[in-house]
Amino acid sequence: MSATAHPKLALRPFLPADTPVLAEIFRESVMELTADDYSEEQQEAWTSALDDLESFANRLGAQLSLIGTLQGSPVGFASLAGGKKIDLLYVHPVAAGQGVGSMLIDALEKLAGARGADKLTVDASDSARGFFEKRGYVAQQRNSVSVGDEWLANTTMSKQLAKPEAS
Repeated sequence: MSATAHPKLALRPFLPADTPVLAEIFRESVMELTADDYSEEQQEAWTSALDDLESFANRLGAQLSLIGTLQGSPVGFASLAGGKKIDLLYVHPVAAGQGVGSMLIDALEKLAGARGADKLTVDASDSARGFFEKRGYVAQQRNSVSVGDEWLANTTMSKQLAKPEAS
């Protein structure tokens, strides 16, 4: 087996200079990976969050934001708001299914647990719901979120975190 069969996945913290590439990952992820669940109008409304890149950068900077890289290039990102809520999780379509999302969520779960959270919640899009269910998240309620002139459905899900082992 060659070493290139499993491209190197790594994590690093968000830096403000990452904002343009993360905005691109966000846009491509929504436009390509959610088409089965959301209309083009809904996708456009969803990605309108990127119309103000400064606001997007501030949102990432105010949270615990991690970037997943594949051979050194950013291919996904996730953020933890208030220590208990997964706010953002996006993986570029070219890297989808390669473990980037799982790596990011594993890291956020460990960090949240280490900081005292006993459970995490996420408002999962219909496209991401299966991903979170496989990771032990349980649906709590359905939501309809108004974005511009569109309504987007998602599901609030939660997962009990393992207690950090006493050392």
